[in-house]
Amino acid sequence: MKKQKTVLDIQKMKTEGEKIAVLTAYDYPFARLMDLAGIDMILVGDSVGSVVSGYDNTLPVSMEEMIYHTRAVVRGTSGALVVTDMPFLSYQVDRRDARMNAGRLVKEGGAHAVKLEGGTNVADTIRAIVDMDVPVMGHIGLTPQSVHRMGGFRVQGKKEEQADKLLADALAVQQAGAFAMVLEGIPKPLAKRITESVSIPTIGIGAGIHCDGQVLVIHDILGLCEKYSPKFVKKYADVSGIISQGVRDYIREVKEGIFPDDEHSFK
Repeated sequence: MKKQKTVLDIQKMKTEGEKIAVLTAYDYPFARLMDLAGIDMILVGDSVGSVVSGYDNTLPVSMEEMIYHTRAVVRGTSGALVVTDMPFLSYQVDRRDARMNAGRLVKEGGAHAVKLEGGTNVADTIRAIVDMDVPVMGHIGLTPQSVHRMGGFRVQGKKEEQADKLLADALAVQQAGAFAMVLEGIPKPLAKRITESVSIPTIGIGAGIHCDGQVLVIHDILGLCEKYSPKFVKKYADVSGIISQGVRDYIREVKEGIFPDDEHSFK
């Protein structure tokens, strides 16, 4: 049986210069396949709202949905570290609620760690959750839960003032006790600067090659989510085409009376 990765293993990978491979998953089948393939970390993202539920953004996703999907992913893993997003309004209003909701994702969902968006503005919340022995991953840059403030899904940190603010955010997240952080939608040079300025691993998504690791959505890399096509996504397989063809073949055989044949019927 493979050894379950821990937050300490992830941090050691940065120290030893080993890149960290991260993918999202929202269900048992994908989590199992990714775990068997050797993925280091699985993120149960609130992106499930857009990818699986069809919302325009992540804001409608609830705690109950995140707990449900985390349970499914955890049942499919034995080696990967499982990190779950804290959804909108589960940590922004009150630190007591934030601690309770983080605890629920671990206790009821089975997550090994939680992730929340923000920098200096959530540093105290990160610290409060870490103080109850729940590992926290930070997330700065393009933070999807702030989509309305940002005026859409826009690259962050292009201007010097914004870049300095993001570096301050990164240092605040580290100081608060996060074991790692996601850098999303920021220029490659800035991601390099941040990665070299912090001692905890940085996981990039649309942040260039210099991060300590990378994360993408499993549906995106397999061509299963045509609703969005961000510049930073690379398609590694066209599973959508395979599924569509399989469905068309099934429809044809049912219509023509070919399926089910004797091989697929009981005598």
